[in-house]
Amino acid sequence: MPNPVVHFEIIGIYPARLREYYAELFGWSYAVGDTVSGEVSEAGQYGFVEASVAGLNGGVGGGASLRAKVLFYVGVDDVEAALEHAEALRGRRVFGPDGVPGKLMVGQFTDPEGNLIGVAGPA
Repeated sequence: MPNPVVHFEIIGIYPARLREYYAELFGWSYAVGDTVSGEVSEAGQYGFVEASVAGLNGGVGGGASLRAKVLFYVGVDDVEAALEHAEALRGRRVFGPDGVPGKLMVGQFTDPEGNLIGVAGPA
């Protein structure tokens, strides 16, 4: 598969409660810290699901300034190019590229039906 799903997120206004919920529901544990973008989660509110627990790269976070959503990120070689391509196909850029230069860049767009999708790739 040329562009696999590489990450998922569950975001809400009460991220600690969400982490407790999914810990109880699925047995997930978290490494709480920061994401690469404040557009994703408020500082110190993002919990990366420990890989050995979930088998998939993901996180649970958010904060009072963010709306609840569940989304996945597709791995791409160039975040800006992927966002431009999404726009050319009648999608709408939400944000990005944003991230940590030299580490990871992310962006989000909505498809023509309004579904939110993320893209992630090298800086």
